[in-house]
Amino acid sequence: MRLRNLSVACGALLLAAGAPMAAMADGPTYQQPPAPIADILDSRPNPGVSISPDRQTLLLTDRTNLPSIQELAEPMLRLGGYRINPRNNGPANSRVSWITGLSFQSVNGGEERKVAGLPANARLTNVSWSPNGQSVAFLVDAANGLELWTASLSDGRAKRLTNGVINATTGSGFSWLPDSSGLMALTTPVSRGRPPVTDRPPSGPMIDETGGRAAPVRTYQDLLSNPMDEALFDYYFTSQPVIVTLSGRMRSLGEPGVILGASTSPDGRYVLQTRVKKPYSYIVPAALFPTQVTVSDMNGRMVHQVADLPLRDNVPTSFDAVAVGPRSAQWRSDEDATLVWTEAQDGGDPRNAAEVRDRVFMLRAPFNDATVTLADLKHRFAGIDWGNDNAAIVNSRWFQNRTETRTLVNPSNPSETNVLLERNYQDRYNNPGSVMTEANASGRQVMKFTADGSRVFVTGEGATREGAYPFLDTMDLKTGDVQRLWRSAQGEYETVVGLLDDNGQRFVTYRQSKTDPANLRIRAMDGQITPLTHFPDPAPQLANVSSELITYTRKDGVQLSGTLYLPAGYDKTRDGPLPLLMWAYPAEFTDAAVAGQVVDSDNRFVRPSGSSHLFLLTQGYAILDNPTMPIIGVDGAEPNDTYIEQLSASAEAAVDAVVSLGVADRERIAVGGHSYGAFMTANLLAHTDLFKTGIARSGAYNRTLTPFGFQAEQRTYWEATETYNEMSPFTYAHKVNEPILLIHGEADANSGTFPIQTERFYAALKGNGATARYVVLPLEDHGYRARESVGHTLYEMSSWLDRWMKPAASAQ
Repeated sequence: MRLRNLSVACGALLLAAGAPMAAMADGPTYQQPPAPIADILDSRPNPGVSISPDRQTLLLTDRTNLPSIQELAEPMLRLGGYRINPRNNGPANSRVSWITGLSFQSVNGGEERKVAGLPANARLTNVSWSPNGQSVAFLVDAANGLELWTASLSDGRAKRLTNGVINATTGSGFSWLPDSSGLMALTTPVSRGRPPVTDRPPSGPMIDETGGRAAPVRTYQDLLSNPMDEALFDYYFTSQPVIVTLSGRMRSLGEPGVILGASTSPDGRYVLQTRVKKPYSYIVPAALFPTQVTVSDMNGRMVHQVADLPLRDNVPTSFDAVAVGPRSAQWRSDEDATLVWTEAQDGGDPRNAAEVRDRVFMLRAPFNDATVTLADLKHRFAGIDWGNDNAAIVNSRWFQNRTETRTLVNPSNPSETNVLLERNYQDRYNNPGSVMTEANASGRQVMKFTADGSRVFVTGEGATREGAYPFLDTMDLKTGDVQRLWRSAQGEYETVVGLLDDNGQRFVTYRQSKTDPANLRIRAMDGQITPLTHFPDPAPQLANVSSELITYTRKDGVQLSGTLYLPAGYDKTRDGPLPLLMWAYPAEFTDAAVAGQVVDSDNRFVRPSGSSHLFLLTQGYAILDNPTMPIIGVDGAEPNDTYIEQLSASAEAAVDAVVSLGVADRERIAVGGHSYGAFMTANLLAHTDLFKTGIARSGAYNRTLTPFGFQAEQRTYWEATETYNEMSPFTYAHKVNEPILLIHGEADANSGTFPIQTERFYAALKGNGATARYVVLPLEDHGYRARESVGHTLYEMSSWLDRWMKPAASAQ
């Protein structure tokens, strides 16, 4: 059985340059971060909240704190791009945030009602409201698998519908029927027997051959790699679709198969299914295996085939590239049973000239008429906001120039179209927001119209230089005329969750401020406020930390910004300059003006969680959070061709800014980041002398290991060899002359950040005499989840900075 590598079974593996072996004889153990970080990590998290489709009831979900390393140590299989738990046929524990309890509360007031009848110490996941808002369904983790349960709003009691047969390897494992009478679920086949034996000796070598056919692919992880993997994939991913009534009766819906997705039509008469079939591939994930997309009736009989797609391992690596053939098949939300899908008209390759890139089609049940073209798009299809017979908004995007287009179409007369807007989607200041949607009677999302049907409601972040102030507007779809109904107050950040009437006079919001945690409330246009929740500050130890948006200018004139945090009680006159950590993540732009946009966040409630660098505020460090590091390509130029120059200039401007404010000591500034931020950190240490030390978590350092593109780089290594080499800090390991702390999850599944990236970079640093420390977190993915791992990461970060930034307080 292909389980994750458990060679490092407990504790964090620490590899320090020159560390004596005797000190590691008994193996390292997890360490706790300094106070008060551990107390904050162990505090009970506030409940999650969701609102019923009819906006009348709140569902409060009690959440677990950080899971233990023991939970993450459950067996895991990596198959076809998925990570699953073979014990319960669900996602691996590293991918699940368990819920421990449920409560209902009326939006009109009253006490919350705990859902009764749950098993002791229950672990729940995938909680979902019924379309009529009278029940919720969810999965319960049992010893023998995932069970399907419901809880009724009327009596507040939970009820088990199935035993541990739900197959949630590819999704939630179930969905509500549109009339709320029951659920469609995927179950493990009754006859599947025991798992295949995979510890037999191999029968021969593994052989692959290109046949001269170009098949460039980006770096994927957790792929199938041999016939034993194929056998395991078939065993765990084969599902039997069933209908489950609210009394727990089940009936089969067609034949079992490897089903990646299934959804009922809004009228409940048909099921749209996506099934993969052999031959499987060892170079792409299951979503690109040969695929059959079909429509069946509620007895499982196929009535229409949408697509029969071959293996798609030759899609160009450009971000605007797609596979040929039908894709994005879905049901039209506002009609009984109408199929919608899109097909590329340029061969899926953006390098091919074409006036129409994508064409969107419709086909109504019973699926024997000619297809109808809903829209021709000059960019790639990016979803549809459905409204009614006369109005839908088709969204499209083009990565190359960061353009989005929203086109109003008339589904009853598709020749009637109107481009509502075309804009740079990175432009925050001029973002008009998005049309609000609400669940209709069948539980599908449709646009929210005003009572007279003449306008739609629109919400957005409302980003300005002074801060983000969310708003509620209405818009005339024909003229584009916009009317402002409401805007978040100065000093507050309040977002619209949903409307409680058809005229936008009462609505539910999430409101927070710099000092008040986010809580739900009902806001009326007459000024009346009704609090719905009263969640406390989850980390009062950080209540007196100060924050300020600072702005400064790069030497080429690009405007930059960052949020400067200072420890509680800090006084610049009394305390002087502090040791400071910059924590950043570069971003690519095609417009310098957009790259320089500044949005103050002083109206937000900020508290760290997980392995956040902001915890270091409790240890006397100043932090410049997210200092902008824009990499700009103008007039068709590729941003990354000047990556090092732009990155270094941005870092230099940030250092000069915090030093000029008198809050940072130029000789005690560290740089750090996670993922692409780790890549940035290594490059800044290699190419500048701005920083005393660096912290790089879960990064990639050698771009020849991601030769078909990375981050926002679309060119291959062979098209931009010099850029790939120049951007790789591995190439310049011999120039890293500041101490660097490297941390990586042993089971990192993120594309491109294979753990070997840090392993080989550390070897290069060690071989060139650099000062480095390498920490491997067993069982952890790209982000760290176990309480032991998170605590140890913060211990390492704090200890490392103390060692190099507070030499008087800690002997080296």
